[in-house]
Amino acid sequence: MAETMKSPLEVRGLCKNYPAFRLDKVSFALIPGTITGFIGRNGAGKTTTINAILSFVHPDAGEVSFFGLQHPEHERETKEKIGFVSAGMTYYTRKKLKTITGVTKTFYPGWDDGAYRKWLEVFGLDEEKTPAELSNGMKIKYALALALSHGAELLILDEPTSGLDPVSREELVEVFLKLKDEGKTVFFSTHITSDLEKCADRILFLQKGCLKADETLEAFQAAWRIVECGSGIPPELEKAACGRCRVRDGYTVLVRKEDAAAFDSREASLEEIMIHLEKEAEEA
Repeated sequence: MAETMKSPLEVRGLCKNYPAFRLDKVSFALIPGTITGFIGRNGAGKTTTINAILSFVHPDAGEVSFFGLQHPEHERETKEKIGFVSAGMTYYTRKKLKTITGVTKTFYPGWDDGAYRKWLEVFGLDEEKTPAELSNGMKIKYALALALSHGAELLILDEPTSGLDPVSREELVEVFLKLKDEGKTVFFSTHITSDLEKCADRILFLQKGCLKADETLEAFQAAWRIVECGSGIPPELEKAACGRCRVRDGYTVLVRKEDAAAFDSREASLEEIMIHLEKEAEEA
């Protein structure tokens, strides 16, 4: 029997305490060759989770492993398999890309110039340009090109489409799907849920530092329904409500699928589910 593929990233009981925030016992495991969307509002703890996973900050408790190897104890063995891309990444703005690449490749013994040239062409990058001459979307593509040129099998992306226009976001979603087709695993943190509806296989929903959901995109959406009503919410609907939002013509109310039979309801988008659950958490 073939050996079971090890999870590219497994997190167990991850905790990080700050004076005004606590990341509380976050646990999950990624499935090889899939795209996992990591959602939650700003301040939910998505970036804190990623920083703790990558040891950019020291977690107070918990364990992290990449491809079955404990991190950070085996960082040397795993670093070439991991690529990290963030919308907040910065480069020397006046240095040419080829100069930045020349420095970067020295840190990776397995650097593949052929792969680098391939991704430059795929992304339409001119290495004679400087970061200052690139759009935000092209900067993200350059960061991806660097990650993929040292053999990264797991891409950890922290808000990569934040601040991009819809066309640039669509282009990046297509890139993520192409990477999945090539067997890469993508962990994609964002609050732009419409991007995930186009590409994600699974959803992790983080709320106030706690992981509230870990399931397929289809199962997560199927568990909820939206009821639209006029100027007031009927008492029987109020009892079933898991979140309420005011809209132009009245209210939208989120209910669990098992409670929806008594009402005229419709499917809920990922964005609607997240917004209504966050509103409910605020009011609790």
